[in-house]
Amino acid sequence: MTAPKVISLGPAAWTVRPRTLAVVTLAAVALVLVAALNIGIGTSHIGLGDVLKTLFGGGTARERGIIFDLRMPRTLTAIGVGAALGLSGALFQTIARNPLASPDILGITWGAGVGAVGVIVAGGTGGQVSGLASTLGVPLAGLAGGVIAGILLYALSWRRGIDGYRLVLIGIALSAVGYNLVYWLLTIGDVDNAARATTWIVGSLADVGWESVAPVLLALAVLAPVTLVAGHTIGGLQFGDDTARGLGIRVDAARGTLLLLGAALAAVATAAAGPITFVALATPQIALRLVRSAQPPLFGSMVLGALLTVGADFVVRVTPGLSGLPVGVLTAILGAPYLIFLFIRSRKEERA
Repeated sequence: MTAPKVISLGPAAWTVRPRTLAVVTLAAVALVLVAALNIGIGTSHIGLGDVLKTLFGGGTARERGIIFDLRMPRTLTAIGVGAALGLSGALFQTIARNPLASPDILGITWGAGVGAVGVIVAGGTGGQVSGLASTLGVPLAGLAGGVIAGILLYALSWRRGIDGYRLVLIGIALSAVGYNLVYWLLTIGDVDNAARATTWIVGSLADVGWESVAPVLLALAVLAPVTLVAGHTIGGLQFGDDTARGLGIRVDAARGTLLLLGAALAAVATAAAGPITFVALATPQIALRLVRSAQPPLFGSMVLGALLTVGADFVVRVTPGLSGLPVGVLTAILGAPYLIFLFIRSRKEERA
């Protein structure tokens, strides 16, 4: 492997390591292949070669209609949601210096859930929100709920600075409050809307259309570049507050900005498809081990998050007996043993 290279863009600079570049490239290739396989699945099966040919401008009119009108929204939403969750998880884990810090555990996801479920329930017997406002209101309310949860997390955790341990504890408390608020909203809502909200809560890509694709991809197109540029301060923050201040970093402002960006990314993903859990928790740690870096790589976590989400959706669709299972249920099932592994490894490190 050759030595790392530094790439500068205005005031920001990134160190590009050959191993990281190789991992991201392989993950991107795998993402394209898995996404193409996922698009080909359906009542009318389309082979991998025909899907790739159609995506690059070929294919028959029938294949283009099936792929672009019917199947692309699901896979594109999965890519956008997974990328946003992966990037959000990498931000939170780096800020807290804790592998358990993810939007699922810190209450951001449930904050988005409170906003989205509130709009869904309000569209029922109350009738205050209906029609187009109800449809557009769900992602907007989810985004607002996640950002508010992020602000509360930062405000309640700040004591002359942010301590990772305190951040996780406050986040767990916020998550419990959000969880109970969501289920309280379900009890007061119309039966049909409560059923719709329940389907949303488990995290499903089954019914997403182009109306779900645009918000998440537009938000990702804005937030991801801002996050990657703002993330250049992370390298300084990892050395501690005093060292970071010595490097000229405004520690509290930088940490608060990164935390809000992480909250917004998680809220956008949750608003698009519901809480798809453990992607934000596991992806940064997988990326960190693959690239062998000191902290989760931001861009690598994005690509691997998209790959993990699309891959989970593909497994759900092709595995006998799992058809119709929400993808969020599968990621939760896979994530539970991973969470136990993190606890065990953390205990071993403390004893060492």
